[in-house]
Amino acid sequence: MNSEFEQLLHDVESFIASGASRSDILLNTCKLLKDKVYHYDWVGFYLPDGQGSTLILDSYFGKSTEHTTIPVGKGVCGQVAENKKLKIVQDVSLEGNYIACSTDVQSEIVVPILKDDQFVAEIDIDSHSPSPFTIDDEKFLTSVCQKLSVLF
Repeated sequence: MNSEFEQLLHDVESFIASGASRSDILLNTCKLLKDKVYHYDWVGFYLPDGQGSTLILDSYFGKSTEHTTIPVGKGVCGQVAENKKLKIVQDVSLEGNYIACSTDVQSEIVVPILKDDQFVAEIDIDSHSPSPFTIDDEKFLTSVCQKLSVLF
């Protein structure tokens, strides 16, 4: 993992240690990642509803979106909630089950947050850049999600 990502991970750990509310920690994480990583143009967290059939947008930073609820199984976010596996889409125009949040979005990465092997939330990142996500993004965001799992 590059040194920039290592510093950001340390910042996320500091948010968690602050004792702030979960929503504040998630919002601060969204803002940090969007502000500090060039190709992260929209960062948000979706959490499952009480029945586990719908994802609800909790905290985000970027342009407002009409997609504040997403059925589990639908779109990239819904698929990640269903199978509990990270998903990268380097070109959203090639994704058949894609839910377009903005015509500016060219790629997306969604990483599940698991606690005791159960899906509790996910981070969704949209990028206006073509094919920007690397193995470093995967490792970094997986580490962020592992750290944030203590909030659930």
